[in-house]
Amino acid sequence: MKKMAIVAGVLLLATACGGGDGAAPPANQQAKDATLTLNWYPYGEHAPFYYGLKQGIFTKHGINLKIQAGQGSGKTVQATGAGQTDFGWADTSALAAAVEQGVPVKSVGVFLQTTPASVQFFTEKNIKKPEDLKGLKVATTAGDALTKTFPAFLKQNGMQDSDVQIQNTDAAGKMAAVISGRADVLLGFASDQGPTMQEKAGKPVSYLKFSEFGLNYFSNGLLTSKTMLQKDPELVKKMVAATAEAWAAAEKDPQAAADSMKGASEQLPSPTVVLEQFKTTLTLLHTDASKGQGPGVNSADDWKKTIDTFVRTGIIPKGQDPGAYWEESVAPKG
Repeated sequence: MKKMAIVAGVLLLATACGGGDGAAPPANQQAKDATLTLNWYPYGEHAPFYYGLKQGIFTKHGINLKIQAGQGSGKTVQATGAGQTDFGWADTSALAAAVEQGVPVKSVGVFLQTTPASVQFFTEKNIKKPEDLKGLKVATTAGDALTKTFPAFLKQNGMQDSDVQIQNTDAAGKMAAVISGRADVLLGFASDQGPTMQEKAGKPVSYLKFSEFGLNYFSNGLLTSKTMLQKDPELVKKMVAATAEAWAAAEKDPQAAADSMKGASEQLPSPTVVLEQFKTTLTLLHTDASKGQGPGVNSADDWKKTIDTFVRTGIIPKGQDPGAYWEESVAPKG
């Protein structure tokens, strides 16, 4: 019941914000209802969606957007493919794995093009490079994407699984394990757990970011079902355009974007943490190939590199052409 109440609260906020400060759609344009399910409960990374609602960006594009909390990228991808939500916000690794299993979904633009995947720890641990992890206890969540990419991160840096001690726990338990000292480090997103752990413990947190040690791949982005692409391609194009505009606007005013999330969820971190999470997210929007482009603009070469990484790490058994995972025809353009 608590989870239902949280989702209801998010929906209520989104509906209320939908009539925000921006212009209404043209008189001859009928606004359409659309749902977006996040990868998790709202946190700083999601600020552009709430800012877009508050600024009337989605309304301007003819969309009455409702935001729903998620329970992990995997479930969001499945719900999108099943038509239980019109759009999803989820990790590309979860999308690729689902596509290989026959789930009818496609990305319509990856916005976090540098992975936030990282090893996180208190700065006092004095961990500077992957080799410093030897013999340490690593808190992680069994079955999530990081458990598959972490072995590749170790291998990339001359190590193997047996060099560390893996401790499996639930998502919330990872932070508790590190704060209590039961684990030395955790695997998580630099745009999520780190700022929260730092505030809770009152100690600075540092990171070994996968992307800075030879392993980068696409992360979170917007997706929809093949059915939606066929049934209402115009709605998809509007959603893509509104999302790209909302991210561009939020990038220009991070504080206002973070502030727009007030009341989004009972589990929303403090305003300080939300802002820090979003500022970290903004460092993840581009690769070398997409620098200077708008949010969500992808290149086929970056998709190929990501697919190759997913095959190498065992996330998918074999790779297909980018078009199997990404609908370029409706995706943001440079």
